[in-house]
Amino acid sequence: MKRVEAVVKPFKLEDVKDALAEIGITGITVSDVKGYGRQKGHSELYRGAEYVVDFLPKNKIEVIVDDKDVDQVTSTIVEAARTGKIGDGKIFVSDIDKIIRIRTGETGSEAI
Repeated sequence: MKRVEAVVKPFKLEDVKDALAEIGITGITVSDVKGYGRQKGHSELYRGAEYVVDFLPKNKIEVIVDDKDVDQVTSTIVEAARTGKIGDGKIFVSDIDKIIRIRTGETGSEAI
Protein backbone atom coordinates (compact mmCIF):
# COMPACT_ATOMS: atom_id res chain seq x y z
CA MET A 1 0.00 0.00 0.00
CA LYS A 2 1.10 3.55 -0.73
CA ARG A 3 0.29 7.01 0.54
CA VAL A 4 -0.04 9.56 -2.24
CA GLU A 5 0.26 13.13 -0.97
CA ALA A 6 -0.38 15.98 -3.38
CA VAL A 7 0.07 19.66 -2.65
CA VAL A 8 -2.04 21.68 -5.09
CA LYS A 9 -3.40 25.17 -5.64
CA PRO A 10 -6.67 25.71 -3.74
CA PHE A 11 -8.74 26.46 -6.84
CA LYS A 12 -7.75 23.06 -8.30
CA LEU A 13 -9.01 21.04 -5.29
CA GLU A 14 -12.49 20.37 -6.70
CA ASP A 15 -11.03 19.34 -10.08
CA VAL A 16 -8.69 16.85 -8.39
CA LYS A 17 -11.44 15.52 -6.12
CA ASP A 18 -13.80 14.99 -9.06
CA ALA A 19 -11.08 13.35 -11.18
CA LEU A 20 -10.20 10.94 -8.36
CA ALA A 21 -13.88 10.07 -7.88
CA GLU A 22 -14.13 9.26 -11.61
CA ILE A 23 -11.41 6.60 -11.26
CA GLY A 24 -13.04 5.09 -8.17
CA ILE A 25 -11.10 6.73 -5.33
CA THR A 26 -13.69 7.25 -2.63
CA GLY A 27 -11.63 8.30 0.38
CA ILE A 28 -9.36 11.32 0.58
CA THR A 29 -8.11 13.59 3.33
CA VAL A 30 -7.65 17.30 2.62
CA SER A 31 -5.72 19.83 4.72
CA ASP A 32 -5.23 23.55 4.27
CA VAL A 33 -1.49 24.20 4.26
CA LYS A 34 0.88 27.04 3.42
CA GLY A 35 4.26 26.89 1.77
CA TYR A 36 6.48 27.95 -1.06
CA GLY A 37 8.83 26.40 -3.53
CA ARG A 38 10.83 27.97 -6.30
CA GLN A 39 8.46 30.92 -6.61
CA LYS A 40 9.46 32.06 -3.08
CA GLY A 41 6.14 33.79 -2.40
CA HIS A 42 5.19 37.12 -3.93
CA SER A 43 4.61 40.81 -3.19
CA GLU A 44 1.17 42.39 -2.94
CA LEU A 45 -0.05 45.96 -2.72
CA TYR A 46 -2.69 46.76 -0.08
CA ARG A 47 -3.91 50.34 0.46
CA GLY A 48 -0.76 51.73 -1.05
CA ALA A 49 1.62 49.64 1.05
CA GLU A 50 3.60 46.78 -0.43
CA TYR A 51 4.07 43.65 1.64
CA VAL A 52 5.62 40.24 0.98
CA VAL A 53 3.58 37.05 1.17
CA ASP A 54 6.17 34.37 2.01
CA PHE A 55 3.86 31.40 2.38
CA LEU A 56 1.24 30.74 -0.26
CA PRO A 57 -2.03 28.93 0.53
CA LYS A 58 -2.21 25.36 -0.80
CA ASN A 59 -4.28 22.23 -0.22
CA LYS A 60 -2.71 18.91 0.69
CA ILE A 61 -4.58 15.84 -0.50
CA GLU A 62 -3.78 12.43 0.99
CA VAL A 63 -4.92 9.17 -0.55
CA ILE A 64 -4.03 5.61 0.46
CA VAL A 65 -4.08 3.17 -2.47
CA ASP A 66 -2.94 -0.32 -3.43
CA ASP A 67 0.46 -0.47 -5.12
CA LYS A 68 -1.16 -1.28 -8.47
CA ASP A 69 -3.18 1.97 -8.44
CA VAL A 70 -0.35 4.43 -7.74
CA ASP A 71 0.45 5.29 -11.37
CA GLN A 72 -3.21 5.88 -12.26
CA VAL A 73 -3.80 8.04 -9.18
CA THR A 74 -0.68 10.16 -9.67
CA SER A 75 -1.33 10.72 -13.37
CA THR A 76 -4.94 11.66 -12.61
CA ILE A 77 -3.81 14.22 -10.03
CA VAL A 78 -1.23 15.68 -12.42
CA GLU A 79 -3.81 16.06 -15.20
CA ALA A 80 -6.41 17.64 -12.91
CA ALA A 81 -4.07 19.98 -11.00
CA ARG A 82 -1.82 21.23 -13.80
CA THR A 83 -2.14 24.86 -14.87
CA GLY A 84 1.26 25.05 -16.54
CA LYS A 85 2.34 27.89 -14.26
CA ILE A 86 4.87 27.94 -11.46
CA GLY A 87 3.50 26.72 -8.13
CA ASP A 88 1.26 23.94 -9.48
CA GLY A 89 2.46 21.71 -6.62
CA LYS A 90 4.11 18.38 -5.94
CA ILE A 91 3.16 14.74 -5.42
CA PHE A 92 4.88 12.51 -2.88
CA VAL A 93 4.49 8.72 -2.77
CA SER A 94 5.50 6.74 0.32
CA ASP A 95 5.07 3.23 1.69
CA ILE A 96 2.40 2.39 4.25
CA ASP A 97 3.29 -0.52 6.52
CA LYS A 98 -0.05 -1.09 8.18
CA ILE A 99 -3.63 0.17 8.10
CA ILE A 100 -6.29 -0.56 10.69
CA ARG A 101 -9.92 0.56 10.42
CA ILE A 102 -10.81 1.58 13.95
CA ARG A 103 -14.54 0.83 13.72
CA THR A 104 -14.25 -2.78 12.49
CA GLY A 105 -10.65 -3.76 13.19
CA GLU A 106 -10.09 -4.60 9.50
CA THR A 107 -6.49 -4.38 8.35
CA GLY A 108 -4.61 -4.04 5.08
CA SER A 109 -6.48 -3.48 1.81
CA GLU A 110 -9.84 -4.17 3.45
CA ALA A 111 -9.28 -1.15 5.70
CA ILE A 112 -8.86 1.25 2.77
